[in-house]
Amino acid sequence: MSSSTVAGADTPTPSKTQSKRRRSHADLTSRFEAYNRLQGAAVAFGETLPIPEIVAVGGQSDGKSSLLEALLGFRFNVREVEMGTRRPLILQMVHDASALEPRCRFQEEDSEEYGSPVVLSSAIADIIKSRTEALLKKTKTAVSPKPIVMRAEYAHCPNLTIIDTPGFVLKAKKGEPDNTPDEILSMVKSLASPPHRILLFLQQSSVEWCSSLWLDSIREIDPTFRRTVIVVSKFDNRLKEFSDRWEVDRYLSASGYLGDNTHPFFVALPKDRGNVSNDEFRRQISQVDSEVLHHLQEGVKGGFDEEKFKSYIGFGRLRDYLESELQKKYKEAAPATLALLEQRCSELTSELARMDSKIQATSDVSHLRKSAMLHAASISNHVGALIDGAADPSPELWGKTTVEERSRSGIGVWPGVTADVNPPNATLRLYGGAAFERVMHEFRCAAYSIECPSVSREKVANILLAHAGRGGGRGITEAAAEIARAAAKSWLAPLLDTACDRLSFVLGSLFDLALERNCSHDSECGIKGDDMDGYVGFHAALRCAYNRFIGDLAKKCKQLVRHHLDSVTSPYSQVCYFNDFQPCSGPNALSYSKVLELSDTSSASRDVRRDQENIPPEKNAQETTPGKTGETRDVLRESHITIPETPSPDQPGDAAFGVVKKEPGICNDMGPRKRASRMGGNSKNSDNVRLQNGVILFGNGERSGSPYSDICVSAAQHFARIRGVLVERGVTSTLNSGFLTPCRDRLFVALGLDLFAVNDEKFMDMFVAPGAIDVLESERESLSKRQKILQSCLNEFKNVARAL
Repeated sequence: MSSSTVAGADTPTPSKTQSKRRRSHADLTSRFEAYNRLQGAAVAFGETLPIPEIVAVGGQSDGKSSLLEALLGFRFNVREVEMGTRRPLILQMVHDASALEPRCRFQEEDSEEYGSPVVLSSAIADIIKSRTEALLKKTKTAVSPKPIVMRAEYAHCPNLTIIDTPGFVLKAKKGEPDNTPDEILSMVKSLASPPHRILLFLQQSSVEWCSSLWLDSIREIDPTFRRTVIVVSKFDNRLKEFSDRWEVDRYLSASGYLGDNTHPFFVALPKDRGNVSNDEFRRQISQVDSEVLHHLQEGVKGGFDEEKFKSYIGFGRLRDYLESELQKKYKEAAPATLALLEQRCSELTSELARMDSKIQATSDVSHLRKSAMLHAASISNHVGALIDGAADPSPELWGKTTVEERSRSGIGVWPGVTADVNPPNATLRLYGGAAFERVMHEFRCAAYSIECPSVSREKVANILLAHAGRGGGRGITEAAAEIARAAAKSWLAPLLDTACDRLSFVLGSLFDLALERNCSHDSECGIKGDDMDGYVGFHAALRCAYNRFIGDLAKKCKQLVRHHLDSVTSPYSQVCYFNDFQPCSGPNALSYSKVLELSDTSSASRDVRRDQENIPPEKNAQETTPGKTGETRDVLRESHITIPETPSPDQPGDAAFGVVKKEPGICNDMGPRKRASRMGGNSKNSDNVRLQNGVILFGNGERSGSPYSDICVSAAQHFARIRGVLVERGVTSTLNSGFLTPCRDRLFVALGLDLFAVNDEKFMDMFVAPGAIDVLESERESLSKRQKILQSCLNEFKNVARAL
C-alpha cells in the first residue's frame, strides 16, 4: 500500500467530520436537556439529587446580574428587581438555533410544569419581583432559599444552567430585619456547599485580593478553590492603572493570593444601559472584549504574557469555559446520577405500593383487626419480658436512677419521711422488674424511717381517763394501742398511696420500651412489620388503653393495701398485743441484709445499715421503736405491777406498762389466751400519780415511770408492730400480685377488650379519620406523579448513558 493511500485513509472527509460534529452536538444537547428536566423535577418535588450546577455568588454590586444577562444574550432588567437580596434564581439556558427571539418560561410554584412563554423581556423582571414578594409575604421572612426556575430558549445563549444567589450585603436595607445580611450569607453557604456544585465567584477589579470582603467566606465553602471559578468583574476600570508589562502580569497572576492552580477570569461588560436591541447588546459585548485585549497588547509597554493569561481574558472565554466545564461535569456525573435515579424510582415504586395497600386496608376491616391484634399482642409480650428481666433496649439509655424516677414521676419525696431514703442500687439505671423491686425496697426503707409521732398530754389524758372510767385493769394498754392505731392510719396510709403511684409510673414507662423492643427485634430478624406505623389514631388508642390498664391496677392496689392497713389497725386486731412478732422470711419479704447491692461504691467500708431508721427489724431482734435507748428497756423491766380497776389513795396509781410475757404457741395465734396481759407490780413510781377527789392526776412526766411516758413508749412499740406486720406480711405480696401478675397474664386481654370488642364502625374510627381517605388519595396522586416524572428522567438518562 502506497503512502498516499494510507494518508488518504487516515484523513477524514469533510462530510464525515460534519456528521461527527452534528452527532457530538446532539449528544451534548440531549445530555443537557436530560439534566435540565431532572433539575426541574428535583426543584418541584424537593428531591435531593447531586446534579452538577453552577452557583453564582458575590457582593450585591459585583456584577452578577450583568453577567447573567450577557450569558443569556439579551437584557431583561434583572438588576432593577434587586432579587439578589431576596430569592435564588435558577436560569436554565437552552441553545436553540430556531429560537431567533428569546422564549422564557417560568416553572410553576410546587410543580414540575412550566407556564406559557413570556413574550416581553421587560415582563420577566416583573414576574420575578411579584413571585418573590408573594413568597416572602407568605413566609413572613426577608429572604427565602426556595428558588425561582426560569427556562430560556434562545439561538444566542449557551447550554448552561446557573443558580443566581442573593448578593452579599454588609447592612440591611431600610425596612428589612437587622439580621438580613447573616441570613443571606447562611443561605448562600447552604446553596454552595454541596460538592457537586461549581462556584462562580465574582469580585470587582477595584478590590484588592488582600482586602476582599467575601473571599474568606468562599474559602470556608471551598478551601482550595478546587471547584471555584473566580471572575474579576468590571476589569476595564483597572486598565488605566497598568503601564508596564510586569504590572499587568503581576495583577493577572493574583500575586499568589489564590494559589498556583487558581487562575481567575477577567471580564468587562458594556456600561450602556440604554434601550438597545438584543443584536446591538451582543455586538457591544464582543466589542468590549476586543477593546480590553487591544489595550493590554498595545496600551501597555511590552504587552502581557499572552501564552499564560490570554485564555482567561474576556467574556467570550469565560462563557466557553463554563459551558465546557459544565458538560464535562455532566458526563462525569451521568453514571452516578443514573444509579441514583434507579434507586429513587425503586423506592418510589415501593412507597406507591404501600400507599395502595394502606388505601385498600381502609376498606378491609378484618385485615386491620388482625394486624392491630398482632401488634397489641407483641407489645404485651414485650412488657411481660421487661417485667421478668431484660437488658434490651440498653439500660444505659432507657433506664432511670432513683433520683430520675422521682423527678419524672413528679413524686419527689415520701410523705412524712424527713430522712434521705436511698434504697440499694439507687444509682443504677434500671427499668421493668428490676426498677419495680427497687421501689419496693425504697418503700420499706421509707416505712421503717417513720417513728410513732409524739402525742400531747391532753390526748393521752382524754384516752386514758376514758378507759379508766369504764373500769378494768388494762387502761394504759388500751390507750397505747389506740394511739398507735391512729398514728399508723395517719402516717402509713400516704406511704402506701405513694408506693402505688411510684410503681404505676415504673410500669407505665414500659410502653415506650416495648415499642422500641418491637421495632428492634423486627429489624434484627428481618421481619416486615404489619405496616401499623402510619396509623396514628390506633397507636394513640393503644397507648391510652395501656395507661388505663395501669391506672386501674394502681387504683385496685391502693384499695387492697388500705384494706390491709384497716385490718391491722382495727380494734379487733391482735397485733398490738403481741410481743413476739418477727418479720416474715418468705420469698415476698426479703430482708435488707439479703438485698444485692450492685452499685459502684467508692468505699469498701460502706455500711448498708448505717441509718437504723431505714432498716426493718432482723429476725430474733427485740421489737423496739427505732432510735430508742436501753433506758426504755430498763423501765419496762421494772414495771410489773397490776393496775386495779379504780385507783385509790391506798394503792399506787401509775403502773407502767410491762413487757407481756410470751405465751407458748404458734406465731399467728390470735386467741384470747394471747390477749390476756400478765402484769406484775411494785411501788417504785407511785409518787407520780396523785389522787385528788377520786381523779387521776399526771405529774410533770419528766421521769420515765409516769403514765404519760409509759403510754408513749407502749404506743411506739405498738406502732412498730403494726408497721412490721403491714410491711412484711401484707403490702409486699399484695403489690406484687396486684401489679405484676395482671401485667403478665391479663394485659393483652384487657387491651383487646378495650380496643377490639367494639363494632366495625367504632373500630375504624382509630384508622380512618374524617377526610383521611381524601388525604391518602391526594398523597397517592402526588406520589404517582413524582414516580412517573423520575421514571421518565431515568429512561432519558439510560439513553444518555448509551451515547457516552
